[in-house]
Amino acid sequence: MSQHEPTGSDSVRTLVPVPPEQRPRRRRRTARVLLIDDRERLLLFHDTDPGLSGVFWWITPGGGLDPGESDRAAAVRELQEETGVVVNEADLVGPVMERRVVHGYTDVVVDQEDVFFACWVPAFDVSDAGHTPQERALMTGHHWWTREELAETTDEVWPAEVLELWADAEARRADGRDRPPLDGGDVEESTVPA
Repeated sequence: MSQHEPTGSDSVRTLVPVPPEQRPRRRRRTARVLLIDDRERLLLFHDTDPGLSGVFWWITPGGGLDPGESDRAAAVRELQEETGVVVNEADLVGPVMERRVVHGYTDVVVDQEDVFFACWVPAFDVSDAGHTPQERALMTGHHWWTREELAETTDEVWPAEVLELWADAEARRADGRDRPPLDGGDVEESTVPA
């Protein structure tokens, strides 16, 4: 059971799982954002694999780049679509981390390159008005997490090193220096191993 009950819609589409060896494989690049409010809380979305009842994890806002879109432009667009908050590219700190991740789900394997930014905003009420039908089906809620809550949770959080990323992003913001992003390596975050 989740330590934090998500807010938002509880409806999840039903899908028929694909045998693991027959799952299609997709590739993409994503821009993800550590969104931190002025109450020192980090926004995470409650995500699911509708082919596996009761399986969930928490993720940062963000998503795939549109053709010809820069990482920063995608991060700004995704924040507005997924949360309703409007920021400028100049508001983004980073990139703070880059990695390659494989997500194995019951219906697909997604091989993606993630680039993470951080952004500080005044506290606000999250709006899901810009969510796509797929996001509405899969992201069943959200929660603003404190550091203490993240340190104590037994819930799965992707990426696992989110607290370290948060600390690194704060250090980058404080010193104002450009530094290369952290190398998150090659990882797998799957409900059904790829």
